[in-house]
Amino acid sequence: MSDVSKRVDEAVTYVGSKTKLRPTIGLVLGSGLGAFADSLEKPTRIPYKEIPHFPIATAIGHKGELVIGTSGGTPVAVMSGRVHHYEGYSLEQVVFPVRVLGRFGVRVLVMTNAAGSVNVNYHPGELMLIEDHINFMGGNPLQGENPASLGERFFDMADAYDPRLREIAERACRKFGVTARFGVYIGMTGPSYETPAEIKMARAMGADAVGMSTVPEVIAARHMKLRVLGISCITNMAAGHSKKPVDHKEVLAVGERVKQALLDVLGSIIEQAAKQA
Repeated sequence: MSDVSKRVDEAVTYVGSKTKLRPTIGLVLGSGLGAFADSLEKPTRIPYKEIPHFPIATAIGHKGELVIGTSGGTPVAVMSGRVHHYEGYSLEQVVFPVRVLGRFGVRVLVMTNAAGSVNVNYHPGELMLIEDHINFMGGNPLQGENPASLGERFFDMADAYDPRLREIAERACRKFGVTARFGVYIGMTGPSYETPAEIKMARAMGADAVGMSTVPEVIAARHMKLRVLGISCITNMAAGHSKKPVDHKEVLAVGERVKQALLDVLGSIIEQAAKQA
């Protein structure tokens, strides 16, 4: 057994000792989007610092706990906050929690993030359903040893973001009157926000939204054959689109403003996705 597989198994054993639930649906909540974890019924809260080998979230707006409970009767595992490459973690460490969720039994993973709009037609407060991504983070979390127990060395990323889950999300947005956009997410390292020239480049490459997460985790999830839905909450216009400087306080404020709409949409997505999990 590889060291990575051993660490994953130790974390899974610990999480399993804290709850009898075995969810097949998992969620990762981005900056300012942690309210969904607080809406779960009969939650078991496990701080990341208590889980063996788990990286600790340090970014503002990331609570740093795994919450396992039910949403409308459906068992779910929710990561309230994530870690990022810019916090000093390796990409392998960044994806460790996703690997734990996959080994724990999660088969459908809903990834959320706060993102800046590269597309001038998308606006703060809207949701973008991710159709594809561009990895501009300078590496791949699967470089190095490949634990065969986690997945094949080479695997397809053509449908990294599941079209059927995207259809479910679109219907949920329509049901609750939430504007749903579709587009390509580009992941950059941060923590500095992008320059206007970098955003111009991202737009030329076909990106619609930009952020500092999600891409490594989706790669690891697909490595384990998890089905993935990606949702970007557009929280600001990217550099060069506005005279206002990009401010993390604005990111968190927009997350708070769309909280109820996101709660409604995620609840509906889980209800429908559970029928496919």
